Amino acid sequence: MNKLNPKLFDHTILKADATKKAVKAVCDEAKENKFASVCVNSYYTEYVAKELKDSGVKVCTVIGFPLGQMSTKAKVAETMIAVSDGAEEIDMVINVGALKDKDYETVLLDIAAVKSACEKKAILKVIIETCLLSDDEKVKACELAKEAGADFVKTSTGFSTGGADASDVKLMRKTVGNKMGVKASGGIRDAKKVYEMVEAGADRLGTSATVAIVKDSINK
Repeated sequence: MNKLNPKLFDHTILKADATKKAVKAVCDEAKENKFASVCVNSYYTEYVAKELKDSGVKVCTVIGFPLGQMSTKAKVAETMIAVSDGAEEIDMVINVGALKDKDYETVLLDIAAVKSACEKKAILKVIIETCLLSDDEKVKACELAKEAGADFVKTSTGFSTGGADASDVKLMRKTVGNKMGVKASGGIRDAKKVYEMVEAGADRLGTSATVAIVKDSINK
């Protein structure tokens, strides 16, 4: 196995009991290992932006997390605040219920509104929560994200009934082509799983086990 590129990883800390001390430790690990970003809930955006200043590690904030059924106005407000606080990447959750209702206009406008709120200061990743969708729904969600101008599609929040699956990543990559990114997240805890995701087409991975994964890849 080849050594993993650290820029593959969004080093993630999203649990409800995440303390400032724990978030700082994640920031320190990200800086030391030169990961792509640190991914946090919006409460910590400003703090993380200060911790990561001039490090080359991006600040990633989740929006409408983890359920996605907040109003579009709420998601837009949350995004605007996050960007103002220093977020450079936004990971938003789609309205899964609206997608299942085939209310595609609502899903499209929801994504487009958050994209607009990024104001070209942050890239947008769209979490489609694959474990709750049929293959046809996964394809449609990716198509809507692409139409709305998103930069990435992402498999999962990691807080639902399942996480990243290589077959889903492959389907997502096939749907969006090479002009968008595909992020795999949820349940990625070892180097073997990472290689499966990358081979399937992922070019970004979200995990809280990042440091252990990188060490595991070096020791293979």
